[in-house]
Amino acid sequence: MAQFTGKVALVTGGSSGMGRATAVAFATEGAKVVVASRRSDEGRETIQLIRQAGSDGLFVKTDVTREADVRAAVEQTVAAFGRLDFAFNNAGIFGEKSDLTEQTEEEFDRTMDVNVKGVWLGMKYQVRQMLKNGGGSIVNKASDLGVVGMAGAPFYVASKHAVIGLTKAAALAYAKTGVRINAVCPGVIEGTDMHNAAVGSNEQFKQMLLAMHPVGRFGKPSEVAGAVIWLCSEGAGFVTGQSLLVDGGYMAM
Repeated sequence: MAQFTGKVALVTGGSSGMGRATAVAFATEGAKVVVASRRSDEGRETIQLIRQAGSDGLFVKTDVTREADVRAAVEQTVAAFGRLDFAFNNAGIFGEKSDLTEQTEEEFDRTMDVNVKGVWLGMKYQVRQMLKNGGGSIVNKASDLGVVGMAGAPFYVASKHAVIGLTKAAALAYAKTGVRINAVCPGVIEGTDMHNAAVGSNEQFKQMLLAMHPVGRFGKPSEVAGAVIWLCSEGAGFVTGQSLLVDGGYMAM
């Protein structure tokens, strides 16, 4: 029997990249999966992949910066499948990569709303439901740039540091309730919208990024998914408030 048979997972930003890979990984382990995303067509494609993996799923159109949308995603999860056991708060944006003095208030607000407010709203309603179930596991997507800085991306760096802080505070608040809360911190992951937008055809930038990863390659969405699945598993039952680096050794240098 798959380890998550009878369980239910919610993945934000599940229409592509790491979110899609994690949604399919949950399904492969037997969980029913709700995909919450702004992109309807791609989200429904993920549901088809979930069904091909042998499970069932539901797409809910969701803007994680809107509280009503996030609340509705959790409510629809429970209405469809009766419970919520796992959540991967994956939705995020990189924002504009430019000089601090040239960036705008609108860029700041957008980055913080998606990357930080979206995680907070997710946990707000996910924790409420998991407490009714007697426990659960939440994984928030931070970044290796949540533990170090990077010139040219101050808003993104600040937002991912904030995600790690939120994760620690929430994990401590609910440590005795059976709700575990952790973060996953990917390095550069190929094949994602963020990677494609940041690297594109810039070979010089690509080689610079590769040199930052001692394993000599970029990560794969499935490798981040594997980390999320482990953090939600019984094998990680004594793990909460942690930030798991999935970065090819970058932070070991």
